[in-house]
Amino acid sequence: MHIIRKLYCFLLLLTMLAGCSGPGSMWQEDTTPVGAPASLQYGSFSTGLYGTYDETHRIAVLLPTSGPSAEIGKSIRTGIEAAALRFAPAGLQISFYDTADTDIVQTIESALSSNPEVIIGPVFADDARMLRDNKSSRLPALSFTSDTTAMGDGVFSMGLMPSNSIEAILQEIAANSGERFIVIAPNNASGQIMATATNTASNAIGLYNIGLLYYTEHDTDSIKNTAMNAALYTDRNYISTQAKEILSGIINGEILSDDEKESITTQLDNINRTDTLGKLPYDSILFLGGGDDTKSLVSFLRYYGVDTHEVKFYGTSLWQGTSVSSDIAMNGAEFAAMPDIPEEFTHIYESATGAKPSHIAAMGYDATMLAIGAIYATNNKLAYLTSPSGYIGTTGLFRLRSNGFNERALEIVKLNGGGKTSVVQPAKTSFMTQLYFTSGAATRPAAQKEIETENLDVMDYINIPERFIKKYRKKNYNGNTEAPGLTPITVLESANQEFAITAEDYKPMPLETISRTYIDSVEVTE
Repeated sequence: MHIIRKLYCFLLLLTMLAGCSGPGSMWQEDTTPVGAPASLQYGSFSTGLYGTYDETHRIAVLLPTSGPSAEIGKSIRTGIEAAALRFAPAGLQISFYDTADTDIVQTIESALSSNPEVIIGPVFADDARMLRDNKSSRLPALSFTSDTTAMGDGVFSMGLMPSNSIEAILQEIAANSGERFIVIAPNNASGQIMATATNTASNAIGLYNIGLLYYTEHDTDSIKNTAMNAALYTDRNYISTQAKEILSGIINGEILSDDEKESITTQLDNINRTDTLGKLPYDSILFLGGGDDTKSLVSFLRYYGVDTHEVKFYGTSLWQGTSVSSDIAMNGAEFAAMPDIPEEFTHIYESATGAKPSHIAAMGYDATMLAIGAIYATNNKLAYLTSPSGYIGTTGLFRLRSNGFNERALEIVKLNGGGKTSVVQPAKTSFMTQLYFTSGAATRPAAQKEIETENLDVMDYINIPERFIKKYRKKNYNGNTEAPGLTPITVLESANQEFAITAEDYKPMPLETISRTYIDSVEVTE
C-alpha cells in the first residue's frame, strides 16, 4: 500500500509545460456534439456495435512488473487481465513488457515490433516520453502518468490530472461562499506546479488567493514554522499582548464604574484564554500535500490560534485513502476524490488477489476496455478514444482530449473526524455541462506569496471607555498610522517590542502565563 500511495503522489504531479498536439498532428479535437457517455462496465460490448472478431488484433502493455515498482505494475496488470478474461474476443492478443528492465529502449522496441494497434502504459513519465519519441504518432498509448510533458502525439493519460482535483475543490470553496483563501503546499516540483494550477483555476472561478506558503515534506520544524506563518501568530500574539496590557492597566490603575469594571474584566478573562487576537484575513485553507503532513499542519495551526470554526480546511485527492479521515481536528474538512470503485469490480479483483483494488488497478481495467472498444469499433479508433461524450468506467466518468490530457468527474467528500466520510457533491455523470474551466497546463512553478492582510490595530479588538482611548491609543503595531489597506503584513521580531504608550502613570498589570503544550503526536492541549 505504501508504494501505491507513493504512486498517487506521482499521479498528482502537475506539469510545467502542456504537452499539446504538435504541428500537423493527426490528433485533433473532436467537434462532435456532447451526448450521453458510453459505458465501459460489465458486458457493454456487443457484436452489434463492433466489427468482426475473427481477425487477429494486438495490444502491447508496458508496465513495471519487477523491481521497486512491481506492486504498481502487478496491480494494473490484474485490472487488465480482469477485463481481458471477461470481454476480450478470441482473436485479441495481449502481450506484457516489463519496463523495469535495464534497457527501456529495447523493451519499447520489442513492444513496437509486435505491431500493436493500441498500447496500454507506461506508468512513469520518462518511459512515456521515450515511447512517444519512438512510436508512430498514429499509434495510441493509454499511459498512467499525469505529467503532461509526456503526453501528446497519441500518448494519453488514464491517470488523475491534478488540475481536475484542484479545480473541483476550488469550485466547492466557491459554492461554500469562500471569499479569500490561502494555499499551503509541499516545497517540491509537484507542490509548486499544483500551486500554479491553483492560481490559474482560482482566477477562472473568481476566488481570491491571498497567500501561498511552502513547507518541506515530513519536516516537523518546517511544518511548524509554516503553520505559525499561516496563522500570522507573531502579529496576532503581539496584538493580544497589547490588549492584555491595556486592559490590565485600566483595571489596575483607573477609576471605573461597576459596569465598566465588569466589561474590562470580562474582556481580559476572554483574551487571557488565548495567545492571539485579531481576525484572520482568510476563511479557507487549501492543503496541497498528503494526509500525514496535513494532519501535522492542522495541529500546529490550532496551536497557533487558527479557529477551525471560522476557517475551513480543504484538500485534494491526495487525502484519499489516508488516515486524515480519522483525525478529529479534520472534522468538517472537504476534499476532491475519485468515486468509489463499483462492488462488481472489487469482487473480481478480490477473487484474483485477495486484496481490495486501488484506483490505479481500476484504471488498468478501464484502459483495457477502452482499448478493446477502439480496436473493434466500426468507426475510427481515434474518434472513439477522444469522444467528447466520454465514458463511464470503474473509475467513474472520464474522457480523453486530443492533447493527451483527460478530464475526470470527481466527488466532494466531507470528513466527520471519526474515520467516516460523506459525499456532499456527487461526481457528475455526463459532460453535457462543463466540468472544468482550465486546461490543466502550467507554465512555471508558482513562487511563495506572503499573506496579504489589513494592518492590525489593537483598538479594533477591545472596548474601553472613550475617555481612556487617547491615553492608551497606540499606533498600528507595524508603525503605519495611515488607513488600513491590503498590504503584505510586517512581522515583528518580538511580541515584546516596546509599546508607544507614553503616559507616566501607566503601569500594566503582570500577565498570567498561558500554559499550552504541543505533543509531537499532533495532540494539542490547551
